[in-house]
Amino acid sequence: MHANKNAVGDKVAVDIYPFIRRYEDGRIERFVRSSFVPASADPATSSGVASRDVVVDHATGVSARLFLPSGAAATGRRLPVVLYIHGGSFCTDSAFSRTYHRYAASLAARAGALVVSVEYRLAPEHPIPAAYDDAWAALRWVATTAALSDPWVYVHADPRRVFLAGDSVGGNIAYHTAVRASRDDGNSVDVEGIIIVQPYLWGGERLPAEEAWDGVAMFPPELVEKLWPFVTAGQAGNDDPRIDPPDEEIASLKCRRALVALAGKDIFRHRARRLAARMRDGAWKGSVTLVELEGEEHCFHLYRPKRATSHKLMESIVQFINQPIRGISKI
Repeated sequence: MHANKNAVGDKVAVDIYPFIRRYEDGRIERFVRSSFVPASADPATSSGVASRDVVVDHATGVSARLFLPSGAAATGRRLPVVLYIHGGSFCTDSAFSRTYHRYAASLAARAGALVVSVEYRLAPEHPIPAAYDDAWAALRWVATTAALSDPWVYVHADPRRVFLAGDSVGGNIAYHTAVRASRDDGNSVDVEGIIIVQPYLWGGERLPAEEAWDGVAMFPPELVEKLWPFVTAGQAGNDDPRIDPPDEEIASLKCRRALVALAGKDIFRHRARRLAARMRDGAWKGSVTLVELEGEEHCFHLYRPKRATSHKLMESIVQFINQPIRGISKI
């Protein structure tokens, strides 16, 4: 990750450092950067996981990187599918970055899953709802086109075990993709579970614990409150239900299980805990697992994967994915 200072004299229109800055002349400067790595058919390059890139929506050019564990063919078993959506405040980072390539490969290896990591379009060049639409296009690709013709999905994917997962804003997108998959509009997709890691959620009014910055959380509330109006091109405020889901929307979910993970020092931890409680106590008929990682900051697991808490989070996700499906015996 690198940070560049703005040139002397440049007039800043919107400053959401350490993520992005827009200048009055329209220029965009991004600060979260991770070197890009190519996909590779050689599993030896990524901990026993092969990868390849595919276009999932030719109209928009949106693509995804697929990760397949090397032992998939040998087992003869179909694998769970994890549609993974990266974080980055809707405006930075990439499924092709070293950070997310490494994480998705590790998830595929540990969970024994076929991972589809979505390269969605970024704001502000492509404001919300572009990211939501791209994740939905990727899920529809997995469930329709790829299920019939993609050599990895057709041969190895288990359509009974489809999961949506993401961290930070990716967790937000995963949740909304699950909501969209639950609609009775002829385009529904059967989703077994959602994995929401340190999700970006907010609201029109701060919770009591968010009133003042505690000096510990990575992001002060004033910075958080700039983000949503920016990535929606000024079309929505922080009272938008897309970042503060209503109870009736949560109740509409048709997936059977949810895992919500929060970090003890993350500014979004109160919102994540509240979401899990509303899932558990509301009208939704699914089951929810809450994983709390004490003493950790936002997305710590991506940058410190060898920590004990990172291992705990990964093991929680792996166990969640590999729970036997109700009514179906484990082979």
